[in-house]
Amino acid sequence: MGLPVGARILDVPCGQGRHAHLLAEAGYVVRGVDLSRELLAKATERGTGPALKYKRADMRRLPAAWSGRFDAVINLFTSFGFFLDPRDDARVIFEFARVLKPGGSLIWHGGSRDGVMAKFLERDWWTTRNGTLVAHERDFDPLSGVLTVRSTWRGPDGPGEREHRIRLYTATRLAELCRDAGLIVAQAFDGWLDRPLTRRSSEMLLVAHKDG
Repeated sequence: MGLPVGARILDVPCGQGRHAHLLAEAGYVVRGVDLSRELLAKATERGTGPALKYKRADMRRLPAAWSGRFDAVINLFTSFGFFLDPRDDARVIFEFARVLKPGGSLIWHGGSRDGVMAKFLERDWWTTRNGTLVAHERDFDPLSGVLTVRSTWRGPDGPGEREHRIRLYTATRLAELCRDAGLIVAQAFDGWLDRPLTRRSSEMLLVAHKDG
């Protein structure tokens, strides 16, 4: 991000604070936001202070007083696309843009629809260290862009299952959502690797800047 020590960073959603805590240790003033009370409790257990605070909020409606407050907003590790209504995703991008200072940066990381589809697996399975067998089955709706993942497991702690859905985006569509909110995507990487995004990249990391 190229930010000086003391710059303000918003980590949203922050989960249990694994990124926010490290950024605060690196000298930034960090605010973490999440909707989960349980995860915020775990984040707070790691420690807080003048340079690190947490707040419970919906990322579709960040605090009004935060307009133009942050030098950077980070949205990491596929923390986007879980709302049922795609208009909510657009609202999230608008909120990110609103709380950024002019010239501020958005760092966005998540799945790339192009790459996921290029290497699509309908099912796979593996065994964890404690002997638990985990299996995934996947369906993709090309019209809505929604990927449905059904997970089942069986092991020493017993069996279980769950299902989750995520809307996958292309870099093009995300760049359009950013543009509509006043953000310009300047760089697109192959996930966390220091190389450009390609159509076979399963993950992408986008760097966008707010118009100054």
